[in-house]
Amino acid sequence: MMDLANANHRFVEGAKARGLSITVEMMESSTRTAEEAAAACQCSVAQIVKSLIFKGANTGTPYLLLISGANHVNQKGIARLLGEELARPDADYVREVTGYAIGGIPPLAHKTDLRTFFDRDLLNFDIIWAAAGTPNSVFAVKPAALCEAAKAEIIDVS
Repeated sequence: MMDLANANHRFVEGAKARGLSITVEMMESSTRTAEEAAAACQCSVAQIVKSLIFKGANTGTPYLLLISGANHVNQKGIARLLGEELARPDADYVREVTGYAIGGIPPLAHKTDLRTFFDRDLLNFDIIWAAAGTPNSVFAVKPAALCEAAKAEIIDVS
């Protein structure tokens, strides 16, 4: 069982180390899905950041895609960018490389240094919301600040 307070603390400290000052909001309801998070944050689904972990089918390399809650990943397009096919890993692999459970994966401060990609569509908003390490914690942030702190490459995901 994950220590939820520790997960939040680890994330906040990791965000600070990357120069990102954030305030974690603990929601009464779940924020595990983009739809649940949008309802809790009272924003559009498109303003929610989904932190999706993929694994290189040949190399096993973990990749993090930070995408708008309204978008779906074009895996073939991303595979062309990376030079290898992508596979969806299981929950154990995700927890192993990030240190967080699916449904609460933050966009940075992971156990493993991940090559990270940022959905260009998120830049259309003044504020976006992302998971803060647990299934009911989120934080608001300016998209460009998050992209920079995550050391992400901006891409088109769909």
